[in-house]
Amino acid sequence: MNSYVIETENLNLRYGQKMALDNLSLKICRGGVHAFIGANGAGKSSLFRLLLGFETPSGGSARILDQDCTALTPEVRARIGFVNEEHTLPAWMRVDEVTRMQRNQYAGWKQVRYEEVLRNFNVQPSQKVRELSRGERAGVSLALALGQNPELLVLDEPTLGLDMVAKRTLLESLMYSDEGQDSTIIYCSHQMEEIERIADHLVIIERGRLRHMSEPDELCSRVRMWAAEFPPEVDTGKLPGLLELQQIDGISHLLMLDSPAGFDAQLGGMGARNITSSPVSLGRAVSGMLATGHISREDQPLRSHHA
Repeated sequence: MNSYVIETENLNLRYGQKMALDNLSLKICRGGVHAFIGANGAGKSSLFRLLLGFETPSGGSARILDQDCTALTPEVRARIGFVNEEHTLPAWMRVDEVTRMQRNQYAGWKQVRYEEVLRNFNVQPSQKVRELSRGERAGVSLALALGQNPELLVLDEPTLGLDMVAKRTLLESLMYSDEGQDSTIIYCSHQMEEIERIADHLVIIERGRLRHMSEPDELCSRVRMWAAEFPPEVDTGKLPGLLELQQIDGISHLLMLDSPAGFDAQLGGMGARNITSSPVSLGRAVSGMLATGHISREDQPLRSHHA
């Protein structure tokens, strides 16, 4: 069995003049929850559409479950579960009718798992889909995907537009289902509190390119906030590893990646006074990586030191 569930090499996807994916090369290992993070338009949904065979690449290659994404067979598709932000279901059907239709398509259907998730959302099998709230439809979508017993589960913004209760219920249904024990989960979200709660691995995409891959704790260990007072003539904007610079009440706040040993002494040599440093949250580290204008076309992806 291939140790990677997703592999892309120099993958390109062009819409007119826009490069949705720009020479994207990545490998996603089996197991765990891989959180895909990026600003709107970064290319995440384009990548998922291509991986699932809904788009044809403009160049490069992509494989999912060791199969070329341009030639996915019904057998391979049956091993992949997918939940998107719309939670689109046939409105005229009852929940049990949708379930029966789904169950008949998958030989490995897990009815107990399906019912366990559905109960968390207080959905009755006799209800019409059109009668369900957005949160209830999200619950049915997740239950159907988990009942399918997929080898790979792709969740593209599954909590978008849900209220706090529905969002918590969906996340807990995902975390406490036994699905997480034998499946690889791709989780795409803009909500950092969700990422911090469930992610085992981070994949940060920017402008269709791979920006960073690592475990969450590793990224946090590499990013640190420094604060100091600098003389007016000092230009701190070109410090190597600077992710973001803010001036607040005369104090320079520098969000730094991989600060070198003795960095406080280096700042002192630049005339800095009252130097302090502090760790940052995962959300702050990610937002710094994605700060507007930080990455240039020549920048190379920042990968885990242990990759």
